Amino acid sequence: MSVLIYAENAGGTFKKSIFEAVSYAKAIADQNNTNLVAISIGDVSAGELASLGKYGAQKVLNVSGDKLKNFVNQAYAAVIAEAAKKEGADIVILSNTFSGRGLAPRLGVKLEAGVADGAVALPEQNGGKFTVKKTAFSGKAFAIVELTSANKVIALVPNSYKVVETGGSAQVEDFSVVTKESDFKATIKEIVRSANKVSLPDAEIVVSAGRGLKGPENWGMIEELASLLGAATACSKPVSDAGWRPHSEHVGQTGIAVSPNLYIAIGISGAIQHLAGISSSKVIVVINKDPEAPFFKVADYGIVGDAFEVVPQLIAAVKEYKASA
Repeated sequence: MSVLIYAENAGGTFKKSIFEAVSYAKAIADQNNTNLVAISIGDVSAGELASLGKYGAQKVLNVSGDKLKNFVNQAYAAVIAEAAKKEGADIVILSNTFSGRGLAPRLGVKLEAGVADGAVALPEQNGGKFTVKKTAFSGKAFAIVELTSANKVIALVPNSYKVVETGGSAQVEDFSVVTKESDFKATIKEIVRSANKVSLPDAEIVVSAGRGLKGPENWGMIEELASLLGAATACSKPVSDAGWRPHSEHVGQTGIAVSPNLYIAIGISGAIQHLAGISSSKVIVVINKDPEAPFFKVADYGIVGDAFEVVPQLIAAVKEYKASA
């Protein structure tokens, strides 16, 4: 038996969340005294594929072809399931990204596997029981899920597990699967990625703002602070609904759920729907002139003050720190 990790790529490269997932999968493989195999779908260089060996993958299955160049949920799930069967993998690991959340349940059906999406810690195995800690209730709580099936699918939340380099280089081999036309009923013709911006789901630091900014013309200081910190920018739902910022930046229960190491909320009151999308953040900093804003109840650090006074001072302090470093 073995552990299989699906290594999702973005434009031919692997992001930090994938290195976390490979490190997580390696730890599970060690728990079970078995080997770790990775599978990559799409156009990725041989060197990039082999680099997964630094994090514990012993072999990488490379799947390429024009039909599979862009993500297709049904087809990708079929390919990963076939790879799991070929390698005798009873545990399949994914990163709980947008794609991973779509693949996990499909893989569960194809492999007759128990599924734990939103995992945040290594599974425990006591007396034959396989339990996984995962997020629940839109990230407001944790659940301990027991998987009793022979096969298991686990989707790891980004930024919830450390990257561990073990050294080495993985053996890369081509892998092909005969796909069905029915797997391509819905296809992606083109993916347009934001250039020179930190991806919001993968960001370790997020700078987010709400209606307290009063208008889109004031977003310059948010983008400047984010740029200085190497952070992604985000916003509350009312801001995206008003057209001040794109919907791709909307964080919350009905938007993107994030789990950065640092979340800075500026001029956001803290509605329950917004809190549900950011509750997995490790450290939350709130800047708001209303001392009764609900966000302060969940904040690790808070500043009661006008964003137009506080943020420029914060920017100046970061610049001063960087200049002296």
